[in-house]
Amino acid sequence: MTRPFLRWPHATLRKPAAPVEAITDEIRALWDEMIDAMDAMPGVGLAAPQIGVSLRLAVVDASDGRGQAVRMANPEILHESAQLREHEEASPNLPGVSAVISRPRAVTARFLNAEGEIEERDFVGLWATSLQHQIDHLEGRMYFDRLSRLKRDRLVAKARKLS
Repeated sequence: MTRPFLRWPHATLRKPAAPVEAITDEIRALWDEMIDAMDAMPGVGLAAPQIGVSLRLAVVDASDGRGQAVRMANPEILHESAQLREHEEASPNLPGVSAVISRPRAVTARFLNAEGEIEERDFVGLWATSLQHQIDHLEGRMYFDRLSRLKRDRLVAKARKLS
């Protein structure tokens, strides 16, 4: 069973998540739970704060066939491309709405992997978009925070009407 998605504006979604000190069996079990929740959405990524766990954990799987999720603790962007990519983003924490967000098309990230080793990896396209979206969650930001105030207010008002 997976934990429910927190509903925005829950306080956990607005505060930076705590760093992960070590990769333990509990962390691996949480990653598995996060992948199950991500696949059930269906989505291409999930950050632990979205399900009420304020730890810097994320999973991303933008593969066509699924089953290729990258498990990350303490992910950080080292480099980002100058070329941008627009993508319609949404979140199960604020259902029923979405917005087109422009982000770097490619990024290089560093994170602790499932073996507890520091890994650096390049992410391109939807993989890069999803990773950046998850890092926003880990920082206490939502994708719509990247919109102008007018667009953000309209999106939030629409979401409130739907709930």
